[in-house]
Amino acid sequence: MYYQVKKIVVLILLHTFLLSVALSCITPLFWMLNASFKTDTEFRNDLGLKLATNPTLENYKTALTEGKLGFYFINSVFYTFITVLLIVVISSLAAYGFSRLQFPGKNIIFFMFLAAMMIPLPAGFVPVYILLNKLHLVNKTGYVLAMTNIGLSFSIYLLKTFFDQLPRDLEDAARIDGCNKLRIWWSVGLPLVSPALAVVIIFNSLNVWNEFVLASLMFTEDSLMPLQVGLMEFYNRNIIQHTLLMASLTIAAVPIILLYLVMQRQIIKGITAGAMVG
Repeated sequence: MYYQVKKIVVLILLHTFLLSVALSCITPLFWMLNASFKTDTEFRNDLGLKLATNPTLENYKTALTEGKLGFYFINSVFYTFITVLLIVVISSLAAYGFSRLQFPGKNIIFFMFLAAMMIPLPAGFVPVYILLNKLHLVNKTGYVLAMTNIGLSFSIYLLKTFFDQLPRDLEDAARIDGCNKLRIWWSVGLPLVSPALAVVIIFNSLNVWNEFVLASLMFTEDSLMPLQVGLMEFYNRNIIQHTLLMASLTIAAVPIILLYLVMQRQIIKGITAGAMVG
């Protein structure tokens, strides 16, 4: 009886703690979303603590058109999609090669990728900018190449740990059916490491979508700026219009939230499987 009561008490305390943490994370999002549907006068009267009585989309319309956030949003979607696609293709090929192929200097090259993970990201922004500027890639493809390079080390390390756990019998069977190494990577390897790919996609999508410092260095033309740089410009012009700022922040936050909701099962599988592998 004592142990049953103790177990129930522990579960209640644990769930209460987890619920409080969840509420502390979700409440600011709901407050931001609620405030974005209010007029500035209504927001000043209740500071966003009450539900919007007459929800309006004017804040979103103003942010997307007059603030050009719609244009910046499309830029960010393009940069994020291209960068994550390059990271997934390059890192999965490299990870499969490190896991399955034998070539001179394999361990040294892999440890160099691991060492790159220890370098703070801001420390590499200046040399990356100087290099891309000399190659005349600023305001062009330099940003995508730089963000791809930033995401490769972690992605290769994560995917290699998953490829190492795959049984080689599946590859032998594929070779008997006439598959070459690339076909084995595409048809056998990638489907089996899909949980790890989900983690790679969401992790790098967050990095690219939220990157501000490197983006502000790499883009000087207004038409090429991503959403985060555009948000700063929008904030400087509308610092006292809180409802407009809440609408703009909602526009920036919703895509990543939706991406996580769509891929949450694969992400959880990837994280738990990675912990077991580790």
